[in-house]
Amino acid sequence: MGFHHSKCDASLITLHQGRNTAFLLLYVDDILLVTSSTALRQQLLAKLASEFAMKDLGPLSYFLGISVTRTKSSLFLSQQPYATYIITRAGMQSCNPVATPIDTNAKLGASGDLFHDPTLYRSLARALQYLTFTRPDITYAVQ
Repeated sequence: MGFHHSKCDASLITLHQGRNTAFLLLYVDDILLVTSSTALRQQLLAKLASEFAMKDLGPLSYFLGISVTRTKSSLFLSQQPYATYIITRAGMQSCNPVATPIDTNAKLGASGDLFHDPTLYRSLARALQYLTFTRPDITYAVQ
């Protein structure tokens, strides 16, 4: 179809057709397609639909944990719903914020209760790690 792989992200491919440009971000079975014209978007969607079973979910609102709010002149990207989802899964929605996110008196030791669900623990650790890739301001507290 004429797409070229990005040098900085293996999941991003781009297409340049004259004055039109398309960006296609592919992550497992999720596709984000951004085009400079409606005609190019419709053309690409028709080609993709002829090869793959897919649905056009319309204007972008949520993708890979990022919430998108559109205005006339911009897009606002936020991970607040994703962070709230992680907090809820961890059962911490009633916790209060603190000035210092680290317990300054905690000591690591071999005693203590093990986490009741190791699968949930690993899942939460992965989700928090993903969140910190795009939120370096919270990386220290999360780690």
